Amino acid sequence: MSASLSVTARRLAAAVLAAGALAGAGAASASADNGARLHRAQVEISDVQHSLGHDNRSNRSLNMEWVDVTNTSHRSVNLDGWTLSDEDGRTYTFRHYRLEGRSTVRVHTGVGRDIATDLYQDRRTSVWDRHSDTATLANDHGRIIDTASWGNDRHAPSWGNDRRGHDEREGRLEGREGRHLGR
Repeated sequence: MSASLSVTARRLAAAVLAAGALAGAGAASASADNGARLHRAQVEISDVQHSLGHDNRSNRSLNMEWVDVTNTSHRSVNLDGWTLSDEDGRTYTFRHYRLEGRSTVRVHTGVGRDIATDLYQDRRTSVWDRHSDTATLANDHGRIIDTASWGNDRHAPSWGNDRRGHDEREGRLEGREGRHLGR
């Protein structure tokens, strides 16, 4: 009788230990998932104003062409080495720039003096095609973070039903980023 009691007690102890280990592993996994989700930075292309069509290559005209990059998280993000590029491979590389939490930086095409809210590519020609183009934001490891496409280019990717409106007069794209913006 004592042998069967000891086997039962050992089985019960093993079951309790196994249940405790599973519960602990699940709690640790859930905690890690929540921590990663809470601290993951969200950087996205939030708006684009492409060439307005009456580009006279003046610096003023070039600086009316821009891309807004927004950090939707509470934590700041170091954008050093990140890139913003168009379909033709023209690329702007962020240098020594930290985007604060819940803020936006506007990246202008023309020449200017960089400040916290406005950066300048220092180009002498237009980058963003008004007929169709794709703006691509990639991190310092080359991983694509977000894209915004517009126009009648049938090769541009389309994501879901969420589409931005396109105001042809102003050349601005409005709505959710990372979506195909064709008409």
